[in-house]
Amino acid sequence: MAQGNIGVTSDNIFPVIKKFLYSDHEIFLRELISNAVDATQKLKTLSSVGEFKGELGDIRVRVSIDKNKKTITVSDHGIGMTAEEVDKYINQIAFSGAEEFVNKYKDNAQAIIGHFGLGFYSAFMVSKKVEIFSLSYKEDAKAVHWSCDGSPVYEMEDTIKSERGTDIVLHIDDENQDFLEDSKIQGLLTKYCKFLPVEIAFGKKKEWKDGREQETDEENIINDTNPAWTRKPAELTEDDYKEFYHELYPMQFDEPLFHIHLNVDYPFHLTGILYFPKIKNNLDIHRNKIQLYCNQVFVTDEVENIVPEYLTLLHGVIDSPDIPLNVSRSYLQSDQNVKKISSHITKKVADKLQEIFKNEREEFEKKWDDIKLFIQFGMLSDEKFYERAVKFAMFENLDKKYFTLDEYKEKVKDNQTDKEGNLILLYAQDTDSSYSYIQRAKEKGYDVLLMNGELDVHIISQTEQKNEKLRFARIDSDVIENIIKKEDSQKVTLSAAQEDALRYSFESALPKSENQNFFVSLENVSTDALPVFVTQNEFMRRMKQMSAHQQGMAFYGSMPDQYNLVLNTSNVIITELAKNLITDAAEKVNPLQEQLILKQAEEQKLKDEQKNIKSEDLTQEQKDAASQITKEVADLKNQIKEAYSSVAQNNDCLHQLIDIALLANGQLKGESLAKFVNRSVELLKK
Repeated sequence: MAQGNIGVTSDNIFPVIKKFLYSDHEIFLRELISNAVDATQKLKTLSSVGEFKGELGDIRVRVSIDKNKKTITVSDHGIGMTAEEVDKYINQIAFSGAEEFVNKYKDNAQAIIGHFGLGFYSAFMVSKKVEIFSLSYKEDAKAVHWSCDGSPVYEMEDTIKSERGTDIVLHIDDENQDFLEDSKIQGLLTKYCKFLPVEIAFGKKKEWKDGREQETDEENIINDTNPAWTRKPAELTEDDYKEFYHELYPMQFDEPLFHIHLNVDYPFHLTGILYFPKIKNNLDIHRNKIQLYCNQVFVTDEVENIVPEYLTLLHGVIDSPDIPLNVSRSYLQSDQNVKKISSHITKKVADKLQEIFKNEREEFEKKWDDIKLFIQFGMLSDEKFYERAVKFAMFENLDKKYFTLDEYKEKVKDNQTDKEGNLILLYAQDTDSSYSYIQRAKEKGYDVLLMNGELDVHIISQTEQKNEKLRFARIDSDVIENIIKKEDSQKVTLSAAQEDALRYSFESALPKSENQNFFVSLENVSTDALPVFVTQNEFMRRMKQMSAHQQGMAFYGSMPDQYNLVLNTSNVIITELAKNLITDAAEKVNPLQEQLILKQAEEQKLKDEQKNIKSEDLTQEQKDAASQITKEVADLKNQIKEAYSSVAQNNDCLHQLIDIALLANGQLKGESLAKFVNRSVELLKK
């Protein structure tokens, strides 16, 4: 028996492996089986080049559990190791046998998984002792037994082994006894080894018989050794792609919309299949669906640092031997091959979408609602993807017709360009609540887009930034005459008294809420426009919507909604209402108005007397006089407001107009709606 120290630079190598090399203890099984597959692939390569002349025979990798001995064994019938090779590849940590083998047989080597020679030592994350029993394929080779208890000291001796290959025996420590459960190992094998190129057997297949589950004589093969992404696209049918999709995602019942088969040999190796699932909303629910493999070994399904963030909404498989298997994902972020792979996948996805758009426009439009969120997410987060996607990204109008941006600009430019030369693209987010505004726009021959998607408001802002003289406006953001101004606005022709009567009365009757602010504005719209309607400032509303997805805009999200109640002074109902309000409030307002006129005259006279005197030169008496007259003027104005407020309380016409405006904007609910209905009935009786 030989003894020695493992060739490491520190006695603390095992704690380092346990704590820092791998993030999950369960990785040990992936690493050991990868090594077993590696050894099998090496043997197949040697056989193919004539260096191994024996029979390959049974080359399955087998995993077994002995609960009594508390061991897990991984066995292969691969290349095996001599004592010298154990000393070289096991006792010298980080001397990678796989890497050396690939360099020697790079023209013939089949997929070899290992990169850094550290995978074997992951076994010590769950084991108090690890044993190796190995017999090399070489003639007259002696079997070797190696063991180590997790310290730098190992023991190695000759042993008896009847079959070529290697058995790794793990004596599981007390903290990791859960790995001795069949269901645990079955789950890990399914997760990490589902598509390895060598058959992996674990126990026997089970079937229901006589009312209970019983073992059969057939071995339970975990994996599909020839998954769809490893085959050529010409060999696969549409049904093959769909079957593979459901093999990847057994609980996904929807069919994918379409797929992209990746197959790159230069300047890096990359294979895979990406699927476009149906995506309607919620950007997070579909993530972690792309599975990353390295030579058919599962690595992770958290690929945010490997592909652009928006691509994480896709499903499927990416496989590349150029992505290191035995390192943390933080390394992957800075790896140049990863960046190249990311750029290539972006290009392939964009090319596929462009191809479908160009050759199958009708099908593309049918699928637009299901892929819209993905494409918009990509456009917002990746400038290169935007440059490609802007050619096929669609806009849908209320007639359910689809246009690219250039197509739509051409469609509406003649009619929807304002007097300043700005092209105005109208849109609605809720066709029911905006119905009256939409009808008003259509009466003028304008077209309206439907923009009710989760990212539409962000796409609107991005499109405006990239296109001069182009602006989006929600259909209810203002009166249509103001949104697309064809001529200068007409001035309001009411008297100051009429304006005050209307403004004060409506302000007093509007709903009061911490979440909403209403402002009254008077505009000379047109005689055929509604007498009163609600609009919402485009900028503030858009900022609030965007704040839902952008942390830096949380300030806007906390602000109350801002609305304008527009009184159309061209409508006869408003002018008649102004006269009635003045008449009804005359008894209280007229005396106050007379006093106000006198006080304002006094105030103006005092201002004129003091305008040429510096503030610091004014006497306290002069300052007090100015302050007093200003207070008296404000007090009289408040009394006039209160007088109109008192009159407004009992004016059914005013309340009816407010409620009609709120109703048209989808804001009349609950008690207010009930009052409106009752008032309407009473007005009909008159």
